[in-house]
Amino acid sequence: MRNLLVLGAGTAGTMAANKLRRRLDDRDWTITVVDRDDEHHYQPGYLFIPFGTYDRDDVVRTRHHFVADGIRLVLGEIDRVEPEAGLVRLEDGRTLPYDYLVIATGTTPRPDQTPGMLGPEWRKSIFDFYTLDGAEALADALLELDHGRLVVHITEMPIKCPVAPLEFTFLADDWLSERGLRQNVELVFVTPLDGPFTRPIASARLGAMLEDRNIVVESDFMLERIDAENRTLVSYDEREIPFDLLVTVPVNMGADFVARSGLGDELNYVPVDKHTLLSTKYPNIFALGDASDIPASKAGSVAHFACEVFVENFLKHIDGLPMTVAFDGHANCFVESGDDRALLIDFNYETEPLPGKYPVPVVGPLSLLEETRANHLGKLAFRHVYWNVLLPGRPVPLPSHMSMAGKHVHTKEE
Repeated sequence: MRNLLVLGAGTAGTMAANKLRRRLDDRDWTITVVDRDDEHHYQPGYLFIPFGTYDRDDVVRTRHHFVADGIRLVLGEIDRVEPEAGLVRLEDGRTLPYDYLVIATGTTPRPDQTPGMLGPEWRKSIFDFYTLDGAEALADALLELDHGRLVVHITEMPIKCPVAPLEFTFLADDWLSERGLRQNVELVFVTPLDGPFTRPIASARLGAMLEDRNIVVESDFMLERIDAENRTLVSYDEREIPFDLLVTVPVNMGADFVARSGLGDELNYVPVDKHTLLSTKYPNIFALGDASDIPASKAGSVAHFACEVFVENFLKHIDGLPMTVAFDGHANCFVESGDDRALLIDFNYETEPLPGKYPVPVVGPLSLLEETRANHLGKLAFRHVYWNVLLPGRPVPLPSHMSMAGKHVHTKEE
């Protein structure tokens, strides 16, 4: 009997375990999934909590509900991985042996990594929305906002769901406008990037949208500290940005046990081959989702598409065969833009977001790099798809590799 151990029962870990349970003979394999608690959070839903669209009941379910029969779910904090011994130690002293290990413990915001972020102003004038508690606290703060300077800020890349800060900014603009308060509130978007997004075409489109909404963009801002007493962001080059209400995205880091185990980089992400997701150091360890260092967006769509590739490659790998399917970094993300509209972007390692139709050329029904109500409805519908299709590991009629069908490539003459 061989043991597959999956660390993390989030998006990637749950999908991988459920898909492999269908493909691996239970007479030959045991599958065990480990996580710290029994709460599975639909993290894209955090975005809507500050604006009252969702609440806690919309984004939290029990993990047991989504782990398939025949999979053992172990609850406990992970202390470390001992790769040479082929086992994982939990903080309570339990040990779990493995023949193959999948690390899918994601990434988390770390406000403790930035001087001045935590302290007397945390959850008073300084908020985040990448945690459920933070999003709920921010909802209360927004109800008190009727004037002043609202700053939306990214501390450092990479972060999970890199479009979420933009979405929050657009939704805040819309939310304030609906309440007749927008003219009293200055909106500022602060980023360490040289523009609103990592890819040029999408960055230009999103930048124009910010400009149309009279949202100030402060780019190339590398945060050194927060002067909480004076409510000011201070960069390494001594630029200062004052705020009345700060919505920040702290430094994102992988799990601490990854560092203790000697498996991670400086941000605790596991180095892997970006096409096979196999550890660059150990031939029986994979990393999926946000836990890996692949140069793709840390987003649910990446976890989904990568998981499809991983399953096929894993089945070859355990039989000693070459892993012939290559993950291309495929990501697609809805970008809420307010007024019940959204954009959709679709890209991979090599190809940036382009205009066009998705998933069917010409027909769509979704439009790429265009604000439409259909895209907004697609964003809202994804929650149902997530709970009922993706997590259980059911087939999704979308190719894991990005297709150029339906996309319009600009030429120099255009």
